Amino acid sequence: MSSPALSLGAAARLAGSPVRALKPLGGGRNSQVYRLETEEDRVFALKAYFRHAGDPRDRLGTEFSALRFLWERGLRCVPQPLAMDAEAGLGLYEFIEGRPQPQPAEADLDAAWGFLVGLRDLASDPAARSLPEASEACFSLRDVAQNIQSRLDRLGAVDSRLAQESGLAAFLNRDLGPAWLELLDDCQGVCLRSGLAFDAPLPQAQRTLSPSDFGFHNALKRAEGMVFLDFEYFGWDDPAKMLADFLLHPGMELTLRQRQRFAAGLIDHLDLDTLPLRTRLSFPLFGIKWCLILLNEFLKGSLDRRAFADFEARGAEERQAQQLEKARLKLRHLLDDHAHFPYFPL
Repeated sequence: MSSPALSLGAAARLAGSPVRALKPLGGGRNSQVYRLETEEDRVFALKAYFRHAGDPRDRLGTEFSALRFLWERGLRCVPQPLAMDAEAGLGLYEFIEGRPQPQPAEADLDAAWGFLVGLRDLASDPAARSLPEASEACFSLRDVAQNIQSRLDRLGAVDSRLAQESGLAAFLNRDLGPAWLELLDDCQGVCLRSGLAFDAPLPQAQRTLSPSDFGFHNALKRAEGMVFLDFEYFGWDDPAKMLADFLLHPGMELTLRQRQRFAAGLIDHLDLDTLPLRTRLSFPLFGIKWCLILLNEFLKGSLDRRAFADFEARGAEERQAQQLEKARLKLRHLLDDHAHFPYFPL
């Protein structure tokens, strides 16, 4: 694992003033986030980004460039990017004085889908053409299926003793694996009946800009309204993936009514004819993917990343047991939702 040595000198150079206090903040899954206070009584958010030889993604460069693109186009519901040090893996941002909204009000939900609609509008900006694809962007159902199979293969290669003793092997072989094959077969069958090609890529004109890890787990509310955080995976993506991920995200505990309101607002205002059907088709696939993401704790690179970001320094076995139980619960909910899809009519 490669993590930046967080020196006060590097932080002071970014802030342009000696550092009075540096307080770690919770909530970061892949990075370390701090409240930085200078001797001049200025307050910033300092982010130290995880870097690993097995994960070449430039989280700092992606997030800083994304926020600069959005800020320059007048969006103020994201933090202002202020300075970065690529060598040290550090980014300095506006500090958001706000509160988490685990149970958002209707206005907060409307602000969330409104922000995504605004990103879709910015997709026509000529400068957007130079922005990268979102992390693990999928532009066809075949892309999604291949991504899931790759994740399954990686988990299948986990140390056999660990897999057996933890219960991972039993879950993959008895529950998740068979469910994946059945859901994939259902998806391909509906594609054939509906005329929507399983392997056809989504045309560029129907793609959008996406934070790729969007929701109220990455948001704060201040007096002016919602502020959306974490753009490490930002880029071009499929609106169906964006919607399905919001509905499925395990980091939020929203009610059915809240998810329905968000889905209705996004579908109505994006005004893409095939979005409801494509979201419905991809929903169970992305649900399986979320089960697999929850099981990343069994993979070496993800263990390093979580250990880097986790100030509580929980042990690997504890995190693995917790995530395996979450994956079991997510699969049960997914199969229920697939049988009685409750989020929007087709």
